[in-house]
Amino acid sequence: MPTAEDRVVVLVGKELFLRTEYTDYLRKLLKAAHGDCEFVKFEGEQANPAEVLDECRSFGLMATHKLIVVDEADSFVNTNTRPMLERYCQSPSQQATLVLRANTWRTGNLDKLIEKIGAVIKCDEVDADMAAKWAVRRAEKTHRAKIDLRTAYLLIERSGCDLGRLDSDLGKLAAAAGEGGAITPQLINELVGLTREEDAWGLQSLVLAGDPATLLKELRVVMGNSKSDMSVVVCYALTDLARKLAWAAEGLGQRKSPVQISKELGLWNDAQGAIIDAARRIGPAKARRLFDRAIGVDAGIKSGLDAEIAIETLALEMVTA
Repeated sequence: MPTAEDRVVVLVGKELFLRTEYTDYLRKLLKAAHGDCEFVKFEGEQANPAEVLDECRSFGLMATHKLIVVDEADSFVNTNTRPMLERYCQSPSQQATLVLRANTWRTGNLDKLIEKIGAVIKCDEVDADMAAKWAVRRAEKTHRAKIDLRTAYLLIERSGCDLGRLDSDLGKLAAAAGEGGAITPQLINELVGLTREEDAWGLQSLVLAGDPATLLKELRVVMGNSKSDMSVVVCYALTDLARKLAWAAEGLGQRKSPVQISKELGLWNDAQGAIIDAARRIGPAKARRLFDRAIGVDAGIKSGLDAEIAIETLALEMVTA
């Protein structure tokens, strides 16, 4: 954990929520230690190193201490700027704390100098076990609600391990449970939205519904509302649907019963009737062409084809079929 005595702190890792939490925690420590703390933020790609360090050395107008944050420090700290930062770390300003926030960090002599006057703190993405234990503590300490470990794992299944999303969902669930109340599996099922991967598979039902406008709108939401590249998951979901339609259409052409086809494909509930009906409407020939088209799009994306355009085109071809 950072301390109020640290003059330079590196927060490195892809877990943005942890980096923000550590920064806020440090800011509270500095306010407690100095009475007030001026906050200054720079973007690493555009920041001038001399300007950042001058800001560290200059006296604040409204406070006795400054917290200087540089985001995207991966770009800020490079071969040209390292010597300047190393000199600063050898004699840092006592009126400022410099925080460098980065996704990645190349180790070197700078780390050794920082560790003498501050800290390098990892903010790595957490696994399900760590996220679940964190959720239990976070719910009680921050949101004044209770969630047992087993229920926390259920929440992880719905929300994933991103601590930012988990914290948002915990806040929503805690409000529904009431102060001091328990977050239950029922509340999670009612209030927590599906993950982006589940949303991707939900596109299959929109294709079968035959509404191009709604499908295109939801497709863009799924593709755009994720930190990770969803093209592979979405394309796989569409290809899987095309495979099922082709199999079902062939089966109907061979006079197999819908029950037998559903058993072979593992279909159940609403999906069973929707796929059988769609396969009956489009027929074996068109179903095979759609399946071949989906396989071709998948291969094209893996070879550098524009994923967004290719997937939208495939989805529209399928929904209009």
